[in-house]
Amino acid sequence: MNRKNKYQILAVDDSLEMLELLRRNLKSCGYNIITVSSVIDATKVLESTEIDLVITDLQMPQINGIELIKHLKENYKNTGILVITGYPSIKNAVETVKLGAYDYLIKSFTRDELINAVEKSLLTVENQKEKEEENHYQIQIDGIIGNSKAMQAIFKDLLKASRIKTTILLNGETGTGKELVARAIHYNSKESTAPFIPVNCGGIPEALLESELFGYLKGAFTGATETRGGFFQAADGGSIFLDEIHNTSMSMQAKLLRVLQEKEINMIGSNHAQKINVRVIAAANVDLFQLVKKKLFREDLYYRLNIIPISIPPLRERDGDINILIRYFSLKYAKENGLKNPRFTDRVLQILNNYDWPGNVRELENIVHRLVVMSDGSKIDVPDLPVMMRHSIQSHNNLNKSLKEVETEHIQMILAYVGGNKTKASEILGIDRKTLRERLKTIENSLNLIQE
Repeated sequence: MNRKNKYQILAVDDSLEMLELLRRNLKSCGYNIITVSSVIDATKVLESTEIDLVITDLQMPQINGIELIKHLKENYKNTGILVITGYPSIKNAVETVKLGAYDYLIKSFTRDELINAVEKSLLTVENQKEKEEENHYQIQIDGIIGNSKAMQAIFKDLLKASRIKTTILLNGETGTGKELVARAIHYNSKESTAPFIPVNCGGIPEALLESELFGYLKGAFTGATETRGGFFQAADGGSIFLDEIHNTSMSMQAKLLRVLQEKEINMIGSNHAQKINVRVIAAANVDLFQLVKKKLFREDLYYRLNIIPISIPPLRERDGDINILIRYFSLKYAKENGLKNPRFTDRVLQILNNYDWPGNVRELENIVHRLVVMSDGSKIDVPDLPVMMRHSIQSHNNLNKSLKEVETEHIQMILAYVGGNKTKASEILGIDRKTLRERLKTIENSLNLIQE
């Protein structure tokens, strides 16, 4: 595919002969070009079409090219400007460059001069966009990106929490970035050079969790052929992140409570306690207090963990962050794979902004990753979206559905999309297989209740 096909050029001149000359020369090079004979018509095109470069005459009746350049710089800062004129003057040249024109051509230019000026201007557009994209992501802390009020509040909370070496409880839906927040707390603390050890409590079988956390002595049980330290010893002096802590048993909760109270651990097979100096950051994607009420989580452990609580908002509550994240992930995966960063059409951005994102940021990242590597390198449009997402958009107008109903429909659509493959479904949803099994069991129970 000719890469020039991805560029949309708008030519503005009151001379029909000049417009035809521009159209013929640029079309023959593979560019897409729209021609109009007035500034008023140009503004209408700009409102409905994404334009990469405007080629404009200066002297035109009613509204001149200078006014169009001003309009472009105020409203379309990433659109390039190439000026052509039959009345050359140093004053005009200086004025147009100051206003933001990339280049200046006199109306006796050759075909080669035109093509070179267009290529140079488009290269400047690309470089400017990439520089802006990279600078845009200063709105982040250690990889957590967001400009919404909700995320700015999180940034403040985590920076405050990092200054105090005490237990922290993170709460948020699956895929909201709890581990990123935990890492940011650790790496902004005085202990940033010490270890940060993440542990997924829900991903380790109960029978192995104690030995993984606290370690064991040689001969402590069958298979213990050597003494081995656990995650707490590895994190000594730093931080340990206990994700999905709600999946631990009552017995394990009692052991963790002792660690927090006494600041010591017992290796399996040892009668001697070891003192440790570890900041515990725990996380849950359910309301722990509700589990306490149901006697499914220890109340004393809950209060020990909940000294500094931080609630991470779901993506649907982060107003304005979706487009920022889309640009960030798109640029990231385009660079990683040596691809040109594709343009997301306004319709696609609208669809992605209206989507419910039950898998939150992780789901968004997975979808953007797939769109970037599977695109032809020019633009992402509605047909490029996953089938299940397009189907979801069609049914999105029903605003009477509960979040639970939307989540159930989404999980069922994903499973249908991947032919029932739970591993692939888990990856798209941004959850582990265990969490998916639990959600499916809940859905199955709900359906059985309806049938009864």
